[in-house]
Amino acid sequence: MDLNKITSPSFLKNLNKKELEQLAQEIRTFLIEKCSVTGGHIGPNLGVVELTMMLHKMFDSPKDKFLWDVGHQAYVHKILTGRASQFDTLRQFKGLCGFPKRVESEHDEWETGHSSTSLSAAMGMAAARDIKKENNFVIPIIGDGALTGGMALEALNHIGHAKTNMIVILNDNEMSIAPNVGALHNVLGRLRTAKEYSKAKEELESLINKIPVLGGKLASTVERVKDSLKYLVVSGVFFEELGFKYLGPIDGHDFEALEMTLSHAKKVKGPVLVHVITKKGKGYKPAEDDTIGNWHGTGPYKIENGAFVKSETTGPAWSSLIAETVRKIAHENERVVTITPAMPVGSKLQGIQKDFPNRFFDVGIAEQHAATMAAGLATQKMKPFLAIYSTFLQRAYDQVLHDIARPNLNVFIGIDRAGLVGADGETHQGVFDIAFLRHIPNMTIMMPKDENEGQHMVKTAIDYDGGPIALRYPRGNGIGVPLDDELVALPIGSWEVLREGKDASILTFGTTIPMAMAAAEMLAQQGIDIEVVNARFIKPMDEDMLHRILSSQKPILTIEEAVLQGGFGSGVLEFAHDHGYLNALIDRMGIPDQYIEHGNVDQLLAEIHMTAEDTVARMHVLLQQKQQVGLNK
Repeated sequence: MDLNKITSPSFLKNLNKKELEQLAQEIRTFLIEKCSVTGGHIGPNLGVVELTMMLHKMFDSPKDKFLWDVGHQAYVHKILTGRASQFDTLRQFKGLCGFPKRVESEHDEWETGHSSTSLSAAMGMAAARDIKKENNFVIPIIGDGALTGGMALEALNHIGHAKTNMIVILNDNEMSIAPNVGALHNVLGRLRTAKEYSKAKEELESLINKIPVLGGKLASTVERVKDSLKYLVVSGVFFEELGFKYLGPIDGHDFEALEMTLSHAKKVKGPVLVHVITKKGKGYKPAEDDTIGNWHGTGPYKIENGAFVKSETTGPAWSSLIAETVRKIAHENERVVTITPAMPVGSKLQGIQKDFPNRFFDVGIAEQHAATMAAGLATQKMKPFLAIYSTFLQRAYDQVLHDIARPNLNVFIGIDRAGLVGADGETHQGVFDIAFLRHIPNMTIMMPKDENEGQHMVKTAIDYDGGPIALRYPRGNGIGVPLDDELVALPIGSWEVLREGKDASILTFGTTIPMAMAAAEMLAQQGIDIEVVNARFIKPMDEDMLHRILSSQKPILTIEEAVLQGGFGSGVLEFAHDHGYLNALIDRMGIPDQYIEHGNVDQLLAEIHMTAEDTVARMHVLLQQKQQVGLNK
């Protein structure tokens, strides 16, 4: 059928098994073709084709509420709810979002860019339903990796205790972004192979039903026998202990098994958990064969062989550069320990994992635990490297503030994907970390101008024993500068003048330095002499250099690929105020007070007026203000 003509999922209710199987194949072909051009989360979506189809066949969205956790597995849901025609724009500027988006469709009930939130939101929706005396199903679909997040476990506990009517779909593909870790993953592994428990339980229940009722004594004995059987065959059937009716495991690619089980689930009073086994990447061999997470989310690829289309880059990937520098230093420094919350592939930590299996910890999707574990290591004179995306560090704010910074522990936080990340959009833009870290006492924050300075900053962070230190580094690749053979630690709080200039100063760091240098060159051609400073330490700032610039009465423009409120520019303003430079002319460029959606980073920067041309225009305004002040004196 023409997927572009789908406007509502209601048509599924009339399809037979053969027609469903044909549609499933058409959806897989569509996804493989579209994502080969745009990139995207192809592996997770190929794995949930039949499951998504049967959910829409058995339930009535949007009356019944689907909550996708994590939302990157919602492509099939988007196709079935009338958005196939937009897939050429997937994750593109002003195009279709790669995650559920409430403004896109009434069928997108919950926006999930990060994992482990669906169960809590579902509890809220179910509570609202019950208060309003409405009658609908609430169905969170959560992966086995996301289930390890502490928030998900808190919600399971509450839902089971409250006996709330809810159908939780556990989409178990044995791998989230990278192979899953932890005791809960092992419990699920036992459940996957525990079909003999389900069979024995059914036989026992059938036998019990044939026995005449002899009173409560027999009933209580029967329950004890069933419990004993459960513990005998499946060690720790966790969900039933939490108060859920457990159904499964079932084959998530078998339409008949899905229909039968979901029909049963709809009749259950109270919370029910349907354990569905799926194959990530199903139907596309390169994705099916992936064992480390390369096909979780991809850029463009060649359909015929799965080869990824390489972008034209000159420098190494930032994640690789930082991880490899840590790995080299770890060979010489036995204190270095690496921790990641489920991102060994994304943060390119496989080399560290291979060389130091006893000093590498992937703790699963558990950012809070990762941060406090790092603090515990630091109390014992180790040097933990906590590699974490900026967008995920938000989840560990309390642990950084309370457990790491307050006791001034020597934790090295590697903030990967700092700044705009592009296609993943507003849930993943790494633009908030400066604002929420800068105000924390004892915290040092730095960002390099290029990959050579980046490797020296790794050395700086590992050598530093003055408390927590954070190194921000962007998504993508470096600019291709030569790398020094010998690493040196940089003086904490030191800035660097990249270009001398008498008329005004630009203070910036990281990814915006090339833009600042280009703007300075454009201004030079107009006879305006601009100083450009690599303000590589965001905290502490170079106070000597600030005093020099401010006392010269040169106008200052700060530029940061981060939110303005509470950011680096705010710190410069605070410094000027606190030291009596009350007439200083200071302007700030950065991310405005809004969430930045998905798209190419250059397009996003242009939309918020952060280009070299915008820099030139802002500098002209500053210089005119200076001239006006001079005329008024």
